[in-house]
Amino acid sequence: MITYIIRRLFAAVVLLFIVSAVTFAIFYLVPRLAGATPETLATRYVGRAATPETVSLIAHKLGFYDPIWVQYGRWIKGIFVGADYNLGASVDHCPAPCFGYSFITREPVWPDLVDRLPVTLSLAVGASILWAVFGVSIGAVSALRRGSLLDRTAMGFSLAGVSLPIFFTGMIGLLVFSYTLKWTAVGGSYTPFTQNPADWFYSLLLPWIVLALQFSAQYARLTRAGMLETMGEDYIRTARAKGLPERAVTTRHGLRAALTPILTIFGLDVGLLLGGAVLTETVFSLPGLGKYAIDAITNNDLPKVLGVTLMAAFFVIIANLIVDLLYAVVDPRVRLG
Repeated sequence: MITYIIRRLFAAVVLLFIVSAVTFAIFYLVPRLAGATPETLATRYVGRAATPETVSLIAHKLGFYDPIWVQYGRWIKGIFVGADYNLGASVDHCPAPCFGYSFITREPVWPDLVDRLPVTLSLAVGASILWAVFGVSIGAVSALRRGSLLDRTAMGFSLAGVSLPIFFTGMIGLLVFSYTLKWTAVGGSYTPFTQNPADWFYSLLLPWIVLALQFSAQYARLTRAGMLETMGEDYIRTARAKGLPERAVTTRHGLRAALTPILTIFGLDVGLLLGGAVLTETVFSLPGLGKYAIDAITNNDLPKVLGVTLMAAFFVIIANLIVDLLYAVVDPRVRLG
């Protein structure tokens, strides 16, 4: 087990390095190949009203004339030891971990990511608990009552949940439950957990439900398909022949084996959401990583986009590592070596 964990951690570090290199190349190398010049990037730091001499000077001070691999090495070094940005009038120090300076706000990117992370973390964790519990439960009951009215109704709602996009269900939810019935908070009313736990729960209740609706529908269908396949296996008939109670056969043998592929998808979904639930945060005006990424893309603020991309990659890799370790717990047939 220890060897497996060390091997996976090493692979995670290598993968993060590859993702960072590819992402850096997309944002800084591809524009050069398309005809952009170092002055183009420098203009975003000094503004378009600056003289050509000033832009060229800033481009030299920021190292935009250096080869792309030198710029990448400097950027990687800044993550571990920090970096200095010479913008002409002054030299600004970006402490480690330094993901660069924003083109728009002239502020380090890392503190912004840290400030936005609790919002996305709260949204992802709360919604994932809802969709995991309700999705798996509905799917398991539907499989055990195959062909019944309950099964058909549950799968009908699941199909609707998968088909309807979040920006549609989110707007409908805000219109009905927030503005008409006034049961939930309106968009943009996020309250930090440390400030008021009750208001935190109230402000995220509707986003949790809307986000969980789409995912729980998918998990219900996957659980139902897995349960139907598993309950027909020979070891299930053997367990029943030994006289085990039906509840034990269903939960300990049927559902447990059917959860293995669902666990994989769950890890991917949670990891992606921790990198930013873009649509949900945009619809409900939540100041998380997803909305931060949308604003950065809109303003063509490359350091911000690069920072969000690497943070999302980190969460996906860590989530997959945790899922791999949980395989041996969910399904004893899986052995990690």
